[in-house]
Amino acid sequence: MGCFECCIKCLGGVPYASLVATILCFSGVALFCGCGHVALTGTVTILETHFSKVTTDHEMLTNVIQLMQYVIYGIASFFFLYGIILLAEGFYTTSAVKELHSEFKTTICGRCISGMFVFLTYILGVAWLGVFGFSAVPVFLFYNMWSTCAAMKSPMANLTNIDSICVDVRQYGIIPWNATPGKACGSTLGDICNTSEFYLSYHLYIVACAGAGATVIALLIYMMATTYNFAVLKFKSREDCCTKF
Repeated sequence: MGCFECCIKCLGGVPYASLVATILCFSGVALFCGCGHVALTGTVTILETHFSKVTTDHEMLTNVIQLMQYVIYGIASFFFLYGIILLAEGFYTTSAVKELHSEFKTTICGRCISGMFVFLTYILGVAWLGVFGFSAVPVFLFYNMWSTCAAMKSPMANLTNIDSICVDVRQYGIIPWNATPGKACGSTLGDICNTSEFYLSYHLYIVACAGAGATVIALLIYMMATTYNFAVLKFKSREDCCTKF
């Protein structure tokens, strides 16, 4: 076998679907974790400066945000390792399915491990759908505030009293009703929208939401690839590796 044929054979064993999913997963998780962490810090700054000037009023929210930031560290570490493991499993199952190398043979243990990855990937996919929906909530809140500021600045609005236009974050349950001032009106609201913290946090939340969506797509690709490989391996073996006595 020549060098060219050997290279073609090796390229045939590359799990391109898992490779694309790994790149997309790493990119999505990096965007979600990095942008989400910075956006949460900016959100705390905005609340402390403009909406809740008494520390005890937003103390619980601050603790929750700090906990979420620690969770972000764990998510980034876990998916870095999980993506590498799935990519390695993709190389193994692809070579076994295509029977490229004689030493890559299917075993009961190997098929059970592949089945475990299929199940775990499905669970993570459902969980990340929830994360994707949750990450859209701050985008919605910031968009409402941004659209209100844009409406005040619009020459078509023809407003006589802009101080009557307010955004009350207490209605979203972010801070308690007794928090002061709890809302921003008129020119104060416009000043908040012009701050760098608001502009940066708003766009970072959008990027974080997009990163969560990319991770969901990556996990869907993982699901299809792992399910297909597991089904083919099980068909080739012609035995049920989990119910065999």
